[in-house]
Amino acid sequence: MSLAGLFNARWPGVALFDLDGTLVDSAPDLAAAVDRTLEQLGRKPAGLEKVRQWVGHGSPILMRRALAGKADWEPASAADDALFNDALTMFFNNYRQLNGQHAVVFPGVEPCLEALTRLGCRIAVVTNKPEQFVGPLLKQLGLEEYFRLVVGGDTLSTKKPDPGPLLHAMETLQGSRGTTVMVGDSAADVSAAQAAGIPCVAVTYGYNFGRSVQALGADAVVDSLSELL
Repeated sequence: MSLAGLFNARWPGVALFDLDGTLVDSAPDLAAAVDRTLEQLGRKPAGLEKVRQWVGHGSPILMRRALAGKADWEPASAADDALFNDALTMFFNNYRQLNGQHAVVFPGVEPCLEALTRLGCRIAVVTNKPEQFVGPLLKQLGLEEYFRLVVGGDTLSTKKPDPGPLLHAMETLQGSRGTTVMVGDSAADVSAAQAAGIPCVAVTYGYNFGRSVQALGADAVVDSLSELL
């Protein structure tokens, strides 16, 4: 499917966007919160580059990876498992203080959102980030006005790559599989879109654990959301 077919004056009617790694580079905030948590636990900080490779499957998995010091954390060690609940609580407290302090909007995002809004497209954020952090981040970065709906990682009983959050957003915004598109940066986004039966655009600059997005099977791959215009 071509970009011209994906985005034109009549289509899509509904656009679903991932947040971290697609709209916003939030890794600096997340890394600061992870490192503060690790230091509070008497551990060495992980640093920004490692945390960039761990983002994408929600805060619990992020902290599992931080405690293990690697993306492939399973099975958790007994020491890490014993710390996990306290570490997650500490991370949430730290991230609440740091959310939006270092994050930036990726180039091309605002022109894309503005153009879709002018076309009357109904836009939602569908993310694995806990919902309590999504609104404040969008507000801090001046993006909240574009979105009619936010679906966080804990809004429903499932999260991406399960298709449930996408289908919920699509139906809430009165879209259909023929009028809705998902835009994301990771395998979780593409897999969720494929399972939901809607086309997906993948961006190359996001958080995909250091792997190329070219092989994920998205309907289109772009280097900037401005290409969708």
